[in-house]
Amino acid sequence: MFSNDPFLGEVILFAGNYAPRGWAFCKGQLLPISKNNALFAILGNTYGGDGRTTFALPNLSKNKPNGVNYIIALQGTYPSRS
Repeated sequence: MFSNDPFLGEVILFAGNYAPRGWAFCKGQLLPISKNNALFAILGNTYGGDGRTTFALPNLSKNKPNGVNYIIALQGTYPSRS
């Protein structure tokens, strides 16, 4: 059985010029840990931020094909390790 919900932290290519609700562009922006605890648990400060109050999303804007953008799921199913 499949879910329509993305995995939290899932990165996909999107052909729109906006990020849908629950998603954000992968442009290296800083997010507050206090409002994104589960996503921080997955990403940590791998892509930036101070690791105490902020963390960064990956910056994939230089690696994208023309006409599409990378977006990351800010909401969704927490990925299981097993």
